Amino acid sequence: MNKQLLSCSLKGGRQTTTVVASVAADGVDQQVEVSYCDQKVVGNGSFGVVFLAKLQENNEPVAIKKVLQDKRFKNRELQIMRKLSHPNIVKLKYFFYSGGEKKDELYLNLILEYVPETVYRVARHYSKQRQSIPLIYVKLYMYQLFRALAYIHGIGICHRDIKPQNLLIDPESGILKLCDFGSAKYLVKGEPNVSYICSRYYRAPELIFGATNYTNSIDVWSAGTVMAELLLGQPIFPGDSGVDQLVEIIKVLGTPTKEQIQSMNPNYKEFKFPQIKAHPWAKVLCTACL
Repeated sequence: MNKQLLSCSLKGGRQTTTVVASVAADGVDQQVEVSYCDQKVVGNGSFGVVFLAKLQENNEPVAIKKVLQDKRFKNRELQIMRKLSHPNIVKLKYFFYSGGEKKDELYLNLILEYVPETVYRVARHYSKQRQSIPLIYVKLYMYQLFRALAYIHGIGICHRDIKPQNLLIDPESGILKLCDFGSAKYLVKGEPNVSYICSRYYRAPELIFGATNYTNSIDVWSAGTVMAELLLGQPIFPGDSGVDQLVEIIKVLGTPTKEQIQSMNPNYKEFKFPQIKAHPWAKVLCTACL
């Protein structure tokens, strides 16, 4: 993998970076020169850094996700994103590699379409105003999320980190786009997967039980918790730990049966859970109807 930075220059007070990037199409790589400017950090975390920049050729805003690349392996996120093409999934435009401060350090840079808002920020805005998100918006966002999930599940991909922060929104059009495929994976029946995946409030119970043979249904659970959060104005299953999380789930859905526990993780089938009846959904969601 060659480091593909060509130049950095200052033009009219704007720093312009030019790189040799690959067009993000599945198949043979086609390399082109890409110039961008006005770069600034808009997000960071354990995954790396996200920059907002503008393509010089058309002034189009883009997000550049920069992650450390292990030279021994192919990047799973890149391999998956090159396969995806859907109106409700953020588009990968180009990608390129760059060096780091340390010797032999290599970074993968994903140039993605930029979508300015997230469902998380929209929900927080309404919460601060002590208002509920209009039901029409909840329906609009959830319909588009499930369209995206139907598409990726149809080709065998599980996102594994559905949460409001990963749901981008164009406020002008109302279009939702699913982003951040850093945890995504092709699920193969019989092949074990890590159980510590997905953000806590949105984790399916089988993940809390340590299951390693889960299916795409964990995304559906997460999507359901997102919908409940939009209706309630707060997470439906908040918890400070895995145990707390499970308690919150049981408070609403009741104690799981032995058969349900067996299907999630046979090691827990004899565990004694407090016997709690399911809470009626009309009462759970009553605050959303006021």
